[in-house]
Amino acid sequence: MFQDETRYGLITGLKRTITAKGIKAKVHYQHSYQYLWIWGSFSPLTGDAFYWETPIVNNNIFEAYLKALGQRTPNKYIILVIDNAGFHASKNISIPTNIKLLRIPAYAPELNPAEKVWQYMKSKVAMKCKN
Repeated sequence: MFQDETRYGLITGLKRTITAKGIKAKVHYQHSYQYLWIWGSFSPLTGDAFYWETPIVNNNIFEAYLKALGQRTPNKYIILVIDNAGFHASKNISIPTNIKLLRIPAYAPELNPAEKVWQYMKSKVAMKCKN
């Protein structure tokens, strides 16, 4: 499985819009700093996925996430590909016996297909405002 986390929130930056030539685009957006983190693990072989939502990221949450993932399929051995985020430090956390962490090289997010999952999901919610 490939694991990654991403932050979803309201951002004030605008993306591209299409208008008729000579007409300035009117795009409404909300100025806000509200966000949440989504953790996900994905299997390209089976299509299986596991998600979590949290308000922050840290080592304790990563440890709890691994525990929940391990308990979800206790009879399966999971090789979990992760990046080198600081809160993925595995020296001080307890890793379930049915999970093996495999780190990708630093600064190589293109090696983690989970990045493409987040990119696709974010493209579906970009520029959507609550009224």
